[in-house]
Amino acid sequence: MQLRMDQAALSAFLVRDFGQLAADFAVERVGPEGLVLRLKVAERHLRPGGTVSGPSIFSLADVAMYLAILARIGPVALAVTTNCAVDFMRKPAAGRDLLGEARVLKLGRTLAVGDVMVFSEGAPEPVARASLTYSIPPA
Repeated sequence: MQLRMDQAALSAFLVRDFGQLAADFAVERVGPEGLVLRLKVAERHLRPGGTVSGPSIFSLADVAMYLAILARIGPVALAVTTNCAVDFMRKPAAGRDLLGEARVLKLGRTLAVGDVMVFSEGAPEPVARASLTYSIPPA
């Protein structure tokens, strides 16, 4: 399978089309098997008790899947999330970035389905798992 966007192209797309949140993320790796996206955890991502908030974890999963799909189909800005389920499994480690490992499980003409495993950097156990479906607009 050939990728249509590499790490540099995905990073540039994020800055150009989603500048309001691009500084929160870094594309770590992209390949046929999937994509790894870093959430640069800052104070604004924390909830009371000092842990990363659920909305921040959702955002990481959503953006990671979006970019994993774009890596395969090209820069389709209007692809949108149609469904997402997140299982929050453990508290993220304090003071560490989060990594979202996204993989596309099925890529059709109008729908894409995938999952994202979220880890605290350096930790072997996932903190969350997300299952997402995206709608791909007609060409």
